[in-house]
Amino acid sequence: MPRRPSAIAPDWWDYTTLDRGITEEAARLTPGDLRRLTRPGFRVVFYDTLQEFYLAEALEYIEAWRQSTDDSPVGICGPIGPTEHLPLVALIVNALELDVRAGHFWGMDEWFDVESGREVDVTHPLSFERADRELCFNRIRRALRMPDDHLHFPKADTAQYRQSWDAGARCAVMQGGQGDVKHWAFNDPLPRRGRHKDEPPAPVEYRQLATRVVDLHPLTIAQNARTSGGGNISLVPTKAISVGPVETWKAEKVSIWHAGRHDNPFGQRLTALMISKRMVDSSVPMSLLADHPNVQFNYFRGGIGSCDVEMH
Repeated sequence: MPRRPSAIAPDWWDYTTLDRGITEEAARLTPGDLRRLTRPGFRVVFYDTLQEFYLAEALEYIEAWRQSTDDSPVGICGPIGPTEHLPLVALIVNALELDVRAGHFWGMDEWFDVESGREVDVTHPLSFERADRELCFNRIRRALRMPDDHLHFPKADTAQYRQSWDAGARCAVMQGGQGDVKHWAFNDPLPRRGRHKDEPPAPVEYRQLATRVVDLHPLTIAQNARTSGGGNISLVPTKAISVGPVETWKAEKVSIWHAGRHDNPFGQRLTALMISKRMVDSSVPMSLLADHPNVQFNYFRGGIGSCDVEMH
């Protein structure tokens, strides 16, 4: 039978095109059920407080950089969303006087300016590079901080960024949040056009996507206006530059952080279910992580919520 049209944007693929049996099963999951979705290669971890949650996220940076040496450099790939852990990273480095000059960092994504045909300038109020620098790297004491050429931010010309993944530095962990459209970075579902009009791309095809300029699903644009732009959708670019599955599979671990402030209770359940049970479908890009050998979902217990129907 043909797939259902999207309930959000009929010209796109997304999770609303899934079989209702999958979405209904996800909505029934309790926090205890979520914990039991752990399997080899996929781990579910709960944190009782936001302080523990963001500290644990910050410590992944520290753990990666402590492994790094000049002869065997190690780094981490990190998101903007969440950002609350970034000042903690700088605070820990400075307080413990950790020399992280051999460490590396890859930014996950950046906005693309259609008019200029380039990544947004670092002065743009929504610039991800600006956020990383202001919230973390500029706060690390210069004597401890890695040089600027160890910071790899994606650009519209993706060649240099892509090459940095194969230039000798090992990515110990790729962190991420999860968007309403069930993406990591800006790996959104694809539009329903051309050969993908009637079926979303096969997982093996989607996995071949590397860092690239992407068109953003309408739900992603609306979400970023809500979370970062005060609701002003006109402020949010409609395209972005995103790390791809190709680079994601070069990371030894993928660590996703669910604070309950980005995706909703249903979304936090759906992707865990699909990854745990290996229900891989590119209309839910996060589900592709079912095939990665080391994935961890980190939940703030107070942000899991429920999928009970309530009228407000």
